[in-house]
Amino acid sequence: MKLIDRNVYLDKMISVIGTPDIKVITGVRRSGKSKLLEAFRDYVEKTYTDANIIHINYNLTKFENFKDYHVLNTHIEKSYKKGIENFVLIDEVQMCPSFELAINNIHALEMFDIYITGSNAFLLSSDLATLFTGRTFEIKIFPFSFKEFLRYYNLTDYYAAFDRYLKEGGMAGSYLYKDQEAKYDYIADVFDTLIVRDIKQKYKIRNPILMSRIVDFLMDNMSNLTSARNIADALTNQKDKINHKTVGNYIEYLCNAFAFYKVRRYDIVGKKYLSSSDKYYLSDHTFRYAKLGSKNMNRGRTIENIVAVELLRRGYEVYVGVLYKKEIDFVALKRNEKIYIQISDDISEEKTFEREVRPLLSIKDAYPRMLIARTRCEEYQYEGIRIVDVANWLAED
Repeated sequence: MKLIDRNVYLDKMISVIGTPDIKVITGVRRSGKSKLLEAFRDYVEKTYTDANIIHINYNLTKFENFKDYHVLNTHIEKSYKKGIENFVLIDEVQMCPSFELAINNIHALEMFDIYITGSNAFLLSSDLATLFTGRTFEIKIFPFSFKEFLRYYNLTDYYAAFDRYLKEGGMAGSYLYKDQEAKYDYIADVFDTLIVRDIKQKYKIRNPILMSRIVDFLMDNMSNLTSARNIADALTNQKDKINHKTVGNYIEYLCNAFAFYKVRRYDIVGKKYLSSSDKYYLSDHTFRYAKLGSKNMNRGRTIENIVAVELLRRGYEVYVGVLYKKEIDFVALKRNEKIYIQISDDISEEKTFEREVRPLLSIKDAYPRMLIARTRCEEYQYEGIRIVDVANWLAED
């Protein structure tokens, strides 16, 4: 498989070399965590020529014996070399039961620089503080961005490339297949593995059929406001009464495994978070096409999903803005930075353009405002609002 440098993530790993944290690489399945760990190993070998690297990849049968955490711990301790840098790299750490006991022990020895990856359902962001007694540093990895898609295929026509990216998405493993249906078969299999094996095994799901129905509902309502109660009501029929608390738990499991990202609502005037309804975005938009088909593809909602994930990739906190009775698609926050963003597929008609900019014009503060759409032209300004083509925005630094 062709590889490209993913320097955004690699640079984050390099920046924390030598810190006492346990570095944990998280992200949806098949998003490149193992390849990133290999790239980091290559960097360490080139930069620290006398470093001692203890690399354990549980995908390989030669490490079968290390699936006992006592054996893992003993191997790492015995592999220590005094007087030089000692790196511990463990891939798919969840395949070693009680792995956290070994990790906590070697971390407490203060002799190793530790980096681990694992299946998301077993190595959750919310569980890191509980699993590990020491500090952790999380490196969140996403499927290929549009910019990485351009580099992988050596594409220079942003507008034509974006049309391809809409269909092919960022699950790089699918790029090896020539036929679009074969690509979707691969992507569907990745998602089914994520749901059926990881989440079902982790949470001992009693009703996998309900889980599948919730997944289909969230995919079909991608970027729409919804709630666990609304989903429960929609899925309830004469035979089955579905509890909204169960639905809420299943949605939480899906978000924990990075299948979906939850985006909450934010009251712009009252400056408070609202809890009645949320939006859910897929970690990669092609999961929807692979599972439900692309015949009824809604380009506007798909573009909104792509922008939501890109904002998260760029390190923003993302919310749905509420301004009186109007909705702002995204309020993106990062430290002292705030951006108001509207998303549209086609703003060539004056009525559509006015509808999209109206909520942005209603905002009274001085933070930047932006309308991202498929304009297929260079950026321009309208009453202080940046009008930006989505492909150009995704490709910018």
